[in-house]
Amino acid sequence: MGKTLIMGASLQPSRYSYIALKRLRMYGESVVAFGKHKGRVADVVVEDQLIRYTDIDTVTLYLRPEVQKEFYDYILSLKPNRVIFNPGTENESFYELLEANKIRHEVACTLVLLSTKRY
Repeated sequence: MGKTLIMGASLQPSRYSYIALKRLRMYGESVVAFGKHKGRVADVVVEDQLIRYTDIDTVTLYLRPEVQKEFYDYILSLKPNRVIFNPGTENESFYELLEANKIRHEVACTLVLLSTKRY
């Protein structure tokens, strides 16, 4: 099974991306993370440089739409099975790009998906 990539991972415990990372690990998901600052959350290193992963199943976004643009090509190059747009990250332009590349997208909250066993 592939990994989940958290785009916009934060090192601050009050942020949803931080909580999602910890919860994903608690549920046994394999996680990698990219954020503004390099650090560690639980047993996951948050990278501040883009890494060319080959086994990403899901990208879960915690980046505002205007920030997402600089990562379109990177995310598309990973060929994930799906991209989750968490609250506040909704982006019609990116949906169209994903659809054109046959990548599923979901407007949902990673935390809710986990708690309802629909992740």
